[in-house]
Amino acid sequence: MRILLTNDDGIHAEGLASLERIARTLSDDIWVVAPETDQSGFSHSLSISEPLRMRRIDDRHYAVRGTPTDCVIMGVRNLMPEPPDLILSGVNSGSNVADDVTYSGTVAGAIEGTLLGIRSIALSQGYTFANDGRVVPWNTVEAHAPALLKRLIDIDLPQGVLLNVNFPNCQPDAVQGHVVTRQGKLVYGITVDARNDGRGLPYYWLRFGRGETEIPEGTDLHALRSDHISVTPLKLDLTAYEFQDLVRDALQ
Repeated sequence: MRILLTNDDGIHAEGLASLERIARTLSDDIWVVAPETDQSGFSHSLSISEPLRMRRIDDRHYAVRGTPTDCVIMGVRNLMPEPPDLILSGVNSGSNVADDVTYSGTVAGAIEGTLLGIRSIALSQGYTFANDGRVVPWNTVEAHAPALLKRLIDIDLPQGVLLNVNFPNCQPDAVQGHVVTRQGKLVYGITVDARNDGRGLPYYWLRFGRGETEIPEGTDLHALRSDHISVTPLKLDLTAYEFQDLVRDALQ
């Protein structure tokens, strides 16, 4: 099995090294094409207004000055002798659940793979803050992902469906199992922080705050809160079929 790896945290991210160790439990035919720099929050963006620069690290490792979407396209369409059988995106530093899925470059890497007709799975690992930095239990995803992936790659997924897998912020022996989930809902409070640089010119930071919200059972948020691995099937078709008749009637 030929596997293509990418991420949104960048070519030097610890999570990408974890993902490669995980992938090597499945195959020896591993290719890595990842962004040169951190592309978190870039979602499914595509670089079409400027050229892509690529740096060869070795025969199977490449860094692209672009987005995760660019990396998947470069890997599949330009670098690999044949398309991969599987695309793994991650392991992201931090969960990608609920509304975060729409912002995630990690999930976008799997989306692009799915658009290209390749089985694709996004993986993310929860973390905590301590001593002014992230504490990410990479040993959790490395302990549980190999066996889980071996089962997931045997699923006959329909065209246009990808899998979003999130690992809880706990040690490997504290994981309570895995559950198949749906997307939850976060309460966002995005604010604009206006500042001035050394010359007095304005610049801005977007701040993401999250309010308290009910977390229903069966959601990805509930799974992680209860120390379960969340496996969420996502589909590319965003059509709200149940409202087609409502819109159609309104336009008559």
